[in-house]
Order: sequence, then C-alpha cells, then structure tokens
Amino acid sequence: MLANLMTLGRRTALLCAAAAVVASCAIPTDGPTRSQIFEGSVLRSGDAHIVMVNKRVSHAANRPEALGFSHALRSGALLGGDTIRPGDTIAINVYENVPEGLLAPETANNAIVEELQVDDAGFIFVPYAGRIRAAGQTPDALRRILTSSLDEQTPDPQVVVSREQGDGATVSVTGGVTSQGVYPVTRASNRLSSMIATAGGIDVPLETAQVLVTRGNRQDSAWLQDIYSNPTLDIAMRGGDRVLVREDARAFSVLGATGSTSRMTFEEREISTIDALAMVGGLDPLRADPTGVFVFRDERPEVATEILGFGKFVTDVRFVYVLDLTAPTGMFNARDFKVRDGDTIFVTEAPASRWSRQIAALTGSLTAATAIDSILTDGD
Repeated sequence: MLANLMTLGRRTALLCAAAAVVASCAIPTDGPTRSQIFEGSVLRSGDAHIVMVNKRVSHAANRPEALGFSHALRSGALLGGDTIRPGDTIAINVYENVPEGLLAPETANNAIVEELQVDDAGFIFVPYAGRIRAAGQTPDALRRILTSSLDEQTPDPQVVVSREQGDGATVSVTGGVTSQGVYPVTRASNRLSSMIATAGGIDVPLETAQVLVTRGNRQDSAWLQDIYSNPTLDIAMRGGDRVLVREDARAFSVLGATGSTSRMTFEEREISTIDALAMVGGLDPLRADPTGVFVFRDERPEVATEILGFGKFVTDVRFVYVLDLTAPTGMFNARDFKVRDGDTIFVTEAPASRWSRQIAALTGSLTAATAIDSILTDGD
C-alpha cells in the first residue's frame, strides 16, 4: 500500500513537471512576432495596410509636412518706420514769426509741445489747432496739417514734428530667445528676422528651431532656417503680433530587439530609419530579425491614396511599413525612408532567438522534473 502511494506521488510530481514544461512554451517576448504583425493586415483579420518599403513608397511617404506662413502673412507690406500709430508719442515744435506769439512764451519765438500721446482712436489735441488725426500719418504729413490749422491763428507758423518711440506698434517675442519681451516695430525691426535679433537671437538649436507667429485669429509656423534662406518667409511685422520661438517637439518611439528602447526627439529636421535605429544602439545582434523592421504610422489621407493606388481617403489611415534589411536594396530603403512625428519603430525577434529561449526553458523544466523524480526514487 505504501509503495503504491509513493508511486502515485512520483507520478503526481512528474505530471506537475510536465505541466511546467507546457507552461514554459508561452515565452515572454518584446512584442508581436513577424507573422502576428502580418495577421493585422486588412487582407486578414486586422485594419492596417501593410506595405513593403521600396523607392516608390519612400518617395510618396517622405512628402514633407506643410510648414510655412500663409499668403495672408506673407503678403503684408512693410510698415514705415516713421508712420504714426495709436499709442505713439509725438513731439511738436512751433516757430512763430511775431514778437508775441500765440504759443511761444514772451522770451522766445517758439513753443515746444512735448509728449502728446496718440490716443486709441488715433487723435492728438494741439492748442489752437484742435483735435487732429495723427494715426496713419508720417511726421511730415502731420506737420503740414498742423501748419495749415495754425496758420489761421498765427501768421506763417513753422512746425516741426517728430515721432518719439512709443507703444503704438509692438510685438511680443517669447520662448527660445535670449531676451523675451515686448519690442516696438521700428525701421530696424520691421521684419521677423530682425525682430528676433532685437530679442537677442535664439537660445535653442538652429537646426530644430521653429517660429510660431500669431496675428489676430491666424497662427502659422515656419522653420527658422527657412526664414533666413527664403526671403518671402521673412514676413513684415504688425503691431500686436506674437512671436514664439520653440524647439522642435516631434518625437518617435523605438521598441523591440534593439540596443535600447526609448522615446526619441528629433535632433534634426529629417531622420531616416537607419538614423533612428542608430540612435538607440542599432539592432540587438543576439535577438533581432533584420527582415522584420516595422514602422507603425497613422498615414495622411493623400499619401495613403497615392501609395495604395485605390480609393480616396479623407482621414488618417493605419499603415505598417516593412523594411527588410537583408534585401539587396534593404539598407538603401531604410536610409531613404524618413521617420515622422509619432512613428513607432518595432524590430521583431529572430525565430532562432525565440527557439533558443524555448529550448532553455524546456531544458530547465525537464531537469527540474528529473530531479523531483530522482528525489522521490531515492526516498523509496
């Protein structure tokens, strides 16, 4: 009876060991296998379009994202450096040709009227001339208006008008500049590049610096390098403009059998898949499958239509781009295919690597089962 119980115990132990062997077949992985990703195709049981990368696909997918100022911002003319605007301060000097002038004190023949601020409606008040519209006038035009108005009060007045620096046309510059602040639009700072220079220049890398301009309800952005290389993007400033200099915030993720897994930011305006993999240490030589480099992306409708050659999509489409680095042109394709904001790059594990881990797990389980049986046998 006791022997039978011992035999039953050994069998139970061996069954448990066998169960452990079966359980060990579910080996943890870094993510889906190559076949599992392909199973997610719209042609099978998924909702993604799986596309092998070649020269034609790269050409379509690499279409640059629109980034630049609209025609409304680019078409604005330069503001004159001496144009008077609401908020400006005007200095007026009136010379009179009579001993006892209308405005001048007894011991002088001229009267200086200083710090006349142009009100929000664009007017100033000058004694004996009344309320005069100054906004939109140049100092010389305002001089002629005042001369005509005062001529009725004092013979042949000579009027000198100058525009002092005021807060009539100002631009706020914030973000990645040396000196954030509110700056007046002057003859020397009436373009975007000169306004940024007035703020001390940028303190973010030039390669990834973007400039966001807000004017009223419109908001456009451009690369700072493009502003310097393309004069049409160096737009004229307007009072009330808001300029934000910022570093490129685009990012992508690299997962799977690579040197490391991380969320990476763009260090340059364009990054290829090869560059992206190099940034995380390349493929893991012991685990990676070079035929299974995948780029997951929500593709733009117009690009999806061009690549697939059918339909007309109106919303983003799920795409999985496949790169086989072992193909004759595989490395060239990976070098030409550009990473985009929000992409996920996944490198699958090689079948041999998965098999090796399964064998190791099975060997360990069988060794454990054998050891249990040996212990039970020795105890008989």
